[in-house]
Amino acid sequence: MTVGGKMKEAGQQIAAGGSAGLVEVSLMHPLDVIKTRFQIQGGPQGEMYGTSMVDLVKKMYRTEGALSVYKGILPPILAETPKRAVKFFTFEQYKSVFLFGAPSPTALTFTLAGLCSGLTEGFIINPFEVVKVRLQAERLRFSQQTSAFTLARSVFRENGFGRNGFYKGLTATLGRHGVFNMIYFSFYHNIKQYFPEAKSPKLEFGRKFAIGLCAGTLASTINIPFDVAKSRIQGPQPVPGEVKYRTCFKTMKTVYAEEGFFALYKGLLPKIMRLGPGGAIMLLVYEHAYDWLKHNT
Repeated sequence: MTVGGKMKEAGQQIAAGGSAGLVEVSLMHPLDVIKTRFQIQGGPQGEMYGTSMVDLVKKMYRTEGALSVYKGILPPILAETPKRAVKFFTFEQYKSVFLFGAPSPTALTFTLAGLCSGLTEGFIINPFEVVKVRLQAERLRFSQQTSAFTLARSVFRENGFGRNGFYKGLTATLGRHGVFNMIYFSFYHNIKQYFPEAKSPKLEFGRKFAIGLCAGTLASTINIPFDVAKSRIQGPQPVPGEVKYRTCFKTMKTVYAEEGFFALYKGLLPKIMRLGPGGAIMLLVYEHAYDWLKHNT
């Protein structure tokens, strides 16, 4: 393939990945807010947001307004296009790196490419995650909430890009995205080959959606301890002025010791409800957008 052809292909992958991210976050963001609220409560704070999804949503609606489930959506919207573009583009590039001389991708190829794409994605997205979690944790009505840009300026002014600023919780973010993408891409591409393509477009859509749903659900279940640690580190601390949650694995150890094993799985239900179907939506939108771009650009 010529240099021009490679650049065109890269542009198509980036555009398709960005489209997939924008569609997914627009549909599924409320579940991400609910997940974050569950993950940051615990210990001395008790059940400050709610004891169940229904209870939490009722409290948010009553005290913060109907739009409260869309808190923190601007950073993901601004980030999702480049974030998902990076996810899918780097996955395609890493696939060629990890062929190891094989004529076509192997199971190991998909696994390593997924891991590396997740680590790349996590590094790029961490500043947006810091702002998003802070916004999602605010217990104010939507109209009273701090703007994403104001909060971002505040974080930068106070702590810059360091471990207490935009790259706070980086290890946990890398773990979350690395593990998720490794399982997500590996499961989808390895399992898909065992289920033959359906002749009916509707059945083929259902086949891909079901495999994508399983991939997103499995990846979400396995990586959630990193997600909990990330939310605790980047969110408000139990005692104002005191930093309790500093590093990824120490935070996991603290949560486990004080709140038990299942505290590492807080927010699992809304996470699965978001990234199960959300994972399927992303793969389907990406594949259809990429296919359309290849045939029309």
